[in-house]
Amino acid sequence: MRRALLMLVILLPAMFSGCFGEEEIISTPEQESAYPQPWERADILYDDSDVFSRVTENGTYGTDAVRSVYVDVPTITAADGGAGLTGDAVVHLGLWLPVIEGCDWEAGNLSEECRVPVIAEIGPYYNDGDVDALTPADRLGRFLIENYVPHGYGVAQVSVFGTGESNHCMDLMGTDEQRGIDAAVSWLGSQGWSNGKVGIIGKSYDGSTPWQAATFGNPYLATIVPMSGLVGVHELMWRNGSMEARGAIMHNGVYGSFGIDGDADDVDNACEGYAEGYANGPAAYLLGNMVDYAGNTYWTERSFMGRVLENYNGSVYIIQGMQDWNVDPHMAFPIHQQVADAGIEIKTLAGQWAHDYPDRVSGHSSQGVGRGQEAYPYTLRWDWADEMLYWFDWYLKGEGEAPVLGVEMQDNRGGWRFESTWPSEDTQYLELEVDTLGPTGALMGSTQAPITFSYGPFETDTYIAGMPTIHVSTTPHTTNNGHIFIEMTDDAGIHLGHAVMDLRFHAGGRDGVVAIPAFSTVVAQMEFMPLDVFLAAGETIHFTVTQTGEDYVPSPAAIGDYSINWAASTLTLPLVERSCDDLHQVPMIEYGESAGRIC
Repeated sequence: MRRALLMLVILLPAMFSGCFGEEEIISTPEQESAYPQPWERADILYDDSDVFSRVTENGTYGTDAVRSVYVDVPTITAADGGAGLTGDAVVHLGLWLPVIEGCDWEAGNLSEECRVPVIAEIGPYYNDGDVDALTPADRLGRFLIENYVPHGYGVAQVSVFGTGESNHCMDLMGTDEQRGIDAAVSWLGSQGWSNGKVGIIGKSYDGSTPWQAATFGNPYLATIVPMSGLVGVHELMWRNGSMEARGAIMHNGVYGSFGIDGDADDVDNACEGYAEGYANGPAAYLLGNMVDYAGNTYWTERSFMGRVLENYNGSVYIIQGMQDWNVDPHMAFPIHQQVADAGIEIKTLAGQWAHDYPDRVSGHSSQGVGRGQEAYPYTLRWDWADEMLYWFDWYLKGEGEAPVLGVEMQDNRGGWRFESTWPSEDTQYLELEVDTLGPTGALMGSTQAPITFSYGPFETDTYIAGMPTIHVSTTPHTTNNGHIFIEMTDDAGIHLGHAVMDLRFHAGGRDGVVAIPAFSTVVAQMEFMPLDVFLAAGETIHFTVTQTGEDYVPSPAAIGDYSINWAASTLTLPLVERSCDDLHQVPMIEYGESAGRIC
């Protein structure tokens, strides 16, 4: 996804506070298992000569010539407009298959040895800001083709409707797009050369298509790997009624243009989803909610998680940058636990990178202060290609060892640890009355000075790990209500986390009130974005309260001042106790004295 705000990147020396010894990595010992767990890979040397990670053991199969495939989508009908009017809606994909001796991919019924699973990357960028779907894409396609086709996987690059060679309307994750994705999954899983198992992986928009696919309960869909993917469009761009700057224009102002390039196929974009985009962005900005009155389903169609939990029968591997400013980490947490509670097998890898893959030096190395710089280079996961191979082998081939499910989390200073859940089951919740923390004021509005308060110093090394909450007792002075933003920083002023809310949504979530009567008191039940922060003994955390921040746009209702009763306001911090024994090394990093805190 594209974020409207540009970030100033300040390059400072990297700091790291993980608890590691000083032994040098001298050799690569033999692994007891062909599928070592992440905490067993520290001494393995990986190939870091390319822009992405590579598997430690190359596969033995060659790669066949790419195939260009158009998949019919008969569920798009005249009622949908666009290509539905002519009955020829198709999605286009490029397909790479392994060369296996004795296997003729054009044959109808192939033997079991000739049937392979498929890994698909599905998105809007082929021919639109990137190579076409028949050319391995540097963003992910080449990684998939070169690592996994030799291991006996098919790989597909699929264009969503209205992009690349797919016709119909660029639907911005709407119902039409979802049905096109489902048709591609069914085609890939039902071919004579397929073993009937399809996995979908991708980042950003391409990380949202896996969630879309999972809403159907398609029997061919065995696993999804959403990386910084959306569980819903409105869920991402509105937070407690507060809109990101890009929210109102994402469909027609950004992605809708992908389907319009001045040729005869532009008429395919004359469908209802595209037309609805013009009205629903501004309407959601004005109201802050999903605008689901009078039968309008634009945003609810683009909300995936309810249908995933109800219908999906595969596994999930979430990958999330905890410093992602494009797709914030609330797309991963508490989603991870919701999926687990539904009985779906799930694992999450969450590192202190931004809108990136786990293994890309260029992105990780350019992170700014408080945005991942302190954790670099320990963010880099050169074992990622192996990690995905082990996952795909188990869920798409039924080979290898069952992955250990849970959350592999990196704290903001670089330390990696594994948790069975996140927040962890042994989390202690520290509740504080804010008036004891020294707030500097009690009046907030567009012309008021920021309010600050602090907590600390901490007596021992501490992890704040989860979603801290702050419940703020507010009294708007007018029916225009108000808007509140709170940032948490450390002693050096480095960003640790933030929370935001339109006071009309004081109860949280996506259902607010039209207005709060003037001088009526409500408690703004704010929740910080997920964070995993290490604080050494003696450090203090600081809070700054303003009307807005980051790239959130104050709602039209956020004009008047409001007063705050700090005596009736509470801050709750999720804390865990972890020692050096709970942390593990990532491969190809020498942890020496320059790494910061040494145990």
